[in-house]
Amino acid sequence: MMEKRFRGYLPVIVDIETAGFNSTTDALLEMAVVILEMNDAGNISIQSSHREHVVPFEGANLEPAALKFNGIDPYHPFRLAIDEKEALTNLFKPVRQAIKDQNCTRAILVGHNPAFDIGFMNAAVERTNIKRNPFHPFSTFDTATLGGLAYGQTVLARAAKAAGIEWDAEQAHSALYDAEQTAHLFCKIVNQWNAFSA
Repeated sequence: MMEKRFRGYLPVIVDIETAGFNSTTDALLEMAVVILEMNDAGNISIQSSHREHVVPFEGANLEPAALKFNGIDPYHPFRLAIDEKEALTNLFKPVRQAIKDQNCTRAILVGHNPAFDIGFMNAAVERTNIKRNPFHPFSTFDTATLGGLAYGQTVLARAAKAAGIEWDAEQAHSALYDAEQTAHLFCKIVNQWNAFSA
């Protein structure tokens, strides 16, 4: 059923934590993807979540203000970080499998203000010369827009709370936590639309 719901695309939630705002010069430090599935009633939910900590690429800029904001120490040994190419390869593998399993043509990135995430992901794909990016190169779904439409809130924390989704400020700005909360928000809005339009 997923293959028919979003014009053949599989929505995959992505959140990226970085060392700045410039996708070509600033380091990608953490990336998470959340894969969705659909039941027989046409409602979507989280199928699986995946995260990688990433070593800054050679020559990457690390903005102190960005690191203070997300609380990431890029070179902390307990991060167990890996290089960009390995991280992207590891994350793209389950996305490709889900595309195949759900008979979709490719993934479409779902994010909260996704221009940021797709910009960093595409820059990393280009840097690492990955040939098979499963995501559409520029089309996205934006939960900031959807949250504004459904709940009158465009900030992720506020939209989540308005949707009745628990929010832990202590865990925010972790790629995995933000991706999963964004996924809960996206699923709730889509499923509500299904109920309204039934």
